[in-house]
Amino acid sequence: MFDFIKIELIDIIDILLVGILIYQAYKLIKGTAALNIFTGILLFYFIWLVVKALQMSLLSAILGQVIGVGVLALIILFQQEIRRFLLRLGTKYMDSSHNLKVVNLFFGTKNKTISNEELNEITEACRRMAQSRTGALIVLAKTSSLDFIVENGDRLDARISRRLIENVFFRNAPMHDGAMVISGEKIVAARCTLPISENPHIPAHYGMRHKAALGISEQSDSVVIVVSEETGEVSFISNGEIKKMGSITELRIAIESSFRDI
Repeated sequence: MFDFIKIELIDIIDILLVGILIYQAYKLIKGTAALNIFTGILLFYFIWLVVKALQMSLLSAILGQVIGVGVLALIILFQQEIRRFLLRLGTKYMDSSHNLKVVNLFFGTKNKTISNEELNEITEACRRMAQSRTGALIVLAKTSSLDFIVENGDRLDARISRRLIENVFFRNAPMHDGAMVISGEKIVAARCTLPISENPHIPAHYGMRHKAALGISEQSDSVVIVVSEETGEVSFISNGEIKKMGSITELRIAIESSFRDI
């Protein structure tokens, strides 16, 4: 009756792999309403395994049919989460040049970093916009490709300049509404639309700029700078976390540190 309790090495490996998959799925849907549904599914599946192990044929057959049909329902129900997972998987192993990161590792290809001159231009623009309370949303690309973001904006391909950054986000400028994407040594695009974070635990005082910044930081390894139009506060967003910057020097250190980790 309890022959299924016999455990071999392959069973341990199997359990570990399943545990890793469940953990990754939990990280993906943590903080969303899908977490409760996912927990219910795991509980239902565990009950089915217990019923099957106890050789309760009729109930096991019924639950098995429900689970079989439920796979299609899960794909429909979790389509956004599945899309986000595949997007994260792709951006994790592909760089901004569409090369596998493992290829860069073997052939010694280095990712682009940010120079002191470019850093000065960006931070000085943020300082001036904070003083004038000009809202801004700046995405600094690291290794993840942001082509899917650039495509929905206006391409610039311009040299990084504090004056250009300020002009783009000037209140009456035609491209001020949206995000600016900076990659390598260029301002790649402006007026870009970013994915909005679905995390329900975002504090209510954060507006759409912060939610959009969180969204792109959750789906890529990019870091984002947000200048609040209401308060003039500068925030630095990385890996789904918002950090308020006490000064432009602190912002500079945060950017340098994030690019040093590439």
